[in-house]
Amino acid sequence: MIKKTFLGLLAIGLIAMSCSSDDDNNTSTTSDLILNLEGLEALGADYVYEGWIIVEDEPVSTGTFTSVAFPQVFSVDASQLASATRFVLSIEPAIDPNPAPADTKILVGDFNGASVSANTSIVGDFSNAAGSFFLRTPTDESGMNNGNDEYGVWFGTPGMPPTPNFVLPTLPAGWAYEGWVVGDSGPLSTGTFTEFNTADSAAPFSGAAAGPPVPGEDFFENVPAGETFPLDVRGRTVVISVEPVPDDSPAPFVLKPLVGTAGNDTAPATHAFDQNLGSLPMGSVTRN
Repeated sequence: MIKKTFLGLLAIGLIAMSCSSDDDNNTSTTSDLILNLEGLEALGADYVYEGWIIVEDEPVSTGTFTSVAFPQVFSVDASQLASATRFVLSIEPAIDPNPAPADTKILVGDFNGASVSANTSIVGDFSNAAGSFFLRTPTDESGMNNGNDEYGVWFGTPGMPPTPNFVLPTLPAGWAYEGWVVGDSGPLSTGTFTEFNTADSAAPFSGAAAGPPVPGEDFFENVPAGETFPLDVRGRTVVISVEPVPDDSPAPFVLKPLVGTAGNDTAPATHAFDQNLGSLPMGSVTRN
């Protein structure tokens, strides 16, 4: 009886050791991925940032976040992290049925040893960004040369018709340009666009007459709270931003490659944009 009991306990012990060994073999180890980014801004309630490492040309999520205070640390499968060749940061729906990265990829960088220098080159190269705008009110029903051209802003070179003059990259899917004039109570959108030689997506404040084949806006109709229309654009800040698509915020996004100040002269005078590359997020990513 003692011998049978001993053999039974031995068998149970061997089974337990076997299970323990299997558990050890199935336990994956993790390593830290440290994000130390700057220039990002908080997203609306419907969106989050998500990090990705590229392993054998496939994206692997490193986790989502909403806070833009850094550094932040994420636990990632150690073998995948060691094999990763690139880091990508995207903007994703907070409730996301698609496991793949969205088109709105904002930061990218290749691993050089244990670290990545992340930048916005995945959105576009803005190092040569340039352009100009002019003051004119083509949507005023009273017609051209009406003496009130200080109430409109259009992007390009005036003419019959006006022509585009932006030096800006063609944006990838997931992004669009948007024009802004800073009013008395905040920025006023002139509409989004992806092409420079056509009208933009909206004319929220323009008059009833047709506008020119370039992006821009007159400020006559649908006056927002805190503003006085017609809006005199002279002396005001004019901005070109890069916006995520879709976009749940009515304010300009953090990417603002061009900023200018409208002068006192109306068309045919033009006013130049200055580069604002300091608005572009950047940072480092490190694997331990």
